[in-house]
Amino acid sequence: MHATLPLLKVTDFPALRRKRVETLQVNLGYTCNQTCVHCHVNAGPHRTEQMDRATVDTVLEVLEVNDIRTIDLTGGAPELNREFRHLVREARELGVHVIDRCNLTILFEPGQDGLAEFLAGQGVEVVASLPCYLEDNVDRQRGKGVFDKSIRALHLLNGLGYGRDERLPLSLVFNPQGPSLPPDQVKLEADYRRKLGDELGISFTRLYALANMPIARFGSTLISKGQFRDYMRLLRHAHRPENVANVMCRSLVSVDWEGYLYDCDFNQMLGLPLREGGKGVQRLHLRDWLGRDLAGNPILVADHCYGCTAGQGSSCGGALAA
Repeated sequence: MHATLPLLKVTDFPALRRKRVETLQVNLGYTCNQTCVHCHVNAGPHRTEQMDRATVDTVLEVLEVNDIRTIDLTGGAPELNREFRHLVREARELGVHVIDRCNLTILFEPGQDGLAEFLAGQGVEVVASLPCYLEDNVDRQRGKGVFDKSIRALHLLNGLGYGRDERLPLSLVFNPQGPSLPPDQVKLEADYRRKLGDELGISFTRLYALANMPIARFGSTLISKGQFRDYMRLLRHAHRPENVANVMCRSLVSVDWEGYLYDCDFNQMLGLPLREGGKGVQRLHLRDWLGRDLAGNPILVADHCYGCTAGQGSSCGGALAA
């Protein structure tokens, strides 16, 4: 796979400092039951990295001591980590809001019996990947048969109240098929509701439209096709300065499977750790963060950051601008 970091390090992206941390985004491991072409984590069935119980318990300690009220669980498929249900239960006991970044097909994997019921019972918010409402597009990006399984999973979640009960939010995530910006999120959500709701009887709470980041598997594909520089030019030309104030890294910290801290999940995949004061050689671990305030700490930026500010903006919570 082609390395993208050397093409991204030199940047004129605006300097950023973080605010109070409101969300801890935890990557529980890179193992996944899918291998998606747009995946910035390079996740798949061949990946074995998994967060262990000791690190999970440190995550819980940080949530409590640092008074963080939202934990956002991602991967890979986070549910494949054997400590996933332990972490969810304990976080909910602390009164923390839990988000599960779910690829939907995981609900039917061996060993995941009762997963949907568990999520509903714990009041977990589900953010589900469905990069298009058309079968051919989804299967092309995520694998043959994924669309049908995803629709079955959405019906299962709807049957448990997801997307229908306000206490069980179900958000869908769209990614473009290639090197283009997402369309207008509001208009695209209306298309999703027409296709999925009117034609397939599926309910969901909201749609998030995310830009593909020029890193890892997607970035490598761009390089192979000679499209990397054109895509970066697109992102830079579409940069909107007003989006900078709302980028997710200002109120979120990303944690890798070993417990090390990053300004965002994308920096994690590029191997750019969070450093106190924005410099120094020591990367911070969850243990180093207990009881300490990261507000005001410089955020490490590179050219890929334009992926979050281009056009309507993009974050794990969807578009940044109306």
